[in-house]
Amino acid sequence: MTTEGEGTTPPKAPPGEAGRTAKRAMVGRLSWGLADQAASSVSNFAVGVYVARSLGLTAFGAFSLAWVTYGVVLSVSRGLATDPLVVRFSGVPVASWRVAVARSSGTALGVGAAVGAVCVVLGLALGGRVGFAFAGLGVVLPGLLLQDAWRFSFFAAGDGRKAFVNDVVWGVALVPAMVVAARVGSVTAYVLAWGASAAVAAAYGCYQSGIRPRMTGAREWLRDHRDLGYRYLAENVGVSGASQLRAYGLGAIVGVGAVGVIRGAELLLGPFLAVLMGLSLVTVAEAARVLRRAPERLGRFCLALGGGQAVAALLWGAALLLVPDRPGELVLGDVWDSASAIIWPVTLGVAGAGLGTGAAAGLRALAAARRSLRCQLFASACYVTGGLGGAVVAGTAGSAWGVAAAAACGSAAWWLQLRSALRERHQNTLREVRTS
Repeated sequence: MTTEGEGTTPPKAPPGEAGRTAKRAMVGRLSWGLADQAASSVSNFAVGVYVARSLGLTAFGAFSLAWVTYGVVLSVSRGLATDPLVVRFSGVPVASWRVAVARSSGTALGVGAAVGAVCVVLGLALGGRVGFAFAGLGVVLPGLLLQDAWRFSFFAAGDGRKAFVNDVVWGVALVPAMVVAARVGSVTAYVLAWGASAAVAAAYGCYQSGIRPRMTGAREWLRDHRDLGYRYLAENVGVSGASQLRAYGLGAIVGVGAVGVIRGAELLLGPFLAVLMGLSLVTVAEAARVLRRAPERLGRFCLALGGGQAVAALLWGAALLLVPDRPGELVLGDVWDSASAIIWPVTLGVAGAGLGTGAAAGLRALAAARRSLRCQLFASACYVTGGLGGAVVAGTAGSAWGVAAAAACGSAAWWLQLRSALRERHQNTLREVRTS
């Protein structure tokens, strides 16, 4: 018998109830990931459509080159700062998370400042429409990368609601910024407006978390997580670098307008890509949780994740084929005719990439950095070869079909590596049991 105030051990929930509770919690975190990415993608979609309609195909191509370059720098930041954070600090005590986030966000801010300075110098030296767009990108890179770091930090803590609110703040700040950019009417003005609104959300992220980024902690962060960080850096740059090489190569082979066509087709897939990227925010953290709680379920979790994304992409692409020309022209203006002609190959490429992300999440959760790096380098080589080889053979459409074939090859490589990693882990576990 106990009296009030005595410590008691709360009864454990039945196994079935505990499992249902864990599943509900996971669904909740995934839902916030989708909601957050929906908010982010609506903003990105609105920016893309607004620029495409306001500036025309060639200027939109210049804006797209700056956008692709931002993607490369973002991959550097994630590889060094937020990817190790998600793998090693998801579901940890709050005190450990806060220390890690201060250093991780400081690392992201440092990457933005360093690469941004290079972009400003090179952009001003290059001059012209593209050069000044790059210079503008350099100015806003620190804010863009810090805002992204807050999103991953909140998801590592299992609090996707804060990431969603932060992206909503970005979207709200984007409205007046775009109005000002429209009055100026240049590509650089749109780049600055887009980045300045992200800086507002980045500042709000400091308020949400109560954490100040520590750029002085970047060296310590890089040293402590170099076993993962540098491999994830190479892996991420392989993805975004391949995309940038394809964009630059396509512009050189076919013309800058072709880059705008590809970007226009990707905008048409925007709602599905929102789902794909929204899940990517939380899949590694969720896979890491599955690995800790029920490692035998990791393979099935990754298969359901990747297969679901591939099917969803195909359904969305099929729906796009039924869209009449008039609504499409209202959305993309002059870009619609060319972009709508390559919906099917672009859809197949996205479906292949979606299938591979399930296996990629599993490899990240297993901290199998060597295997994931090997896979990503292979997939990136296929992407560049297919995208540029197709462009040489058949122009913009050929590039889209080449990327679709490359995505299928890359997805197969991811799944083969995950299968090998799971088998290796199972064998190591059996050895430990036998020797203990």
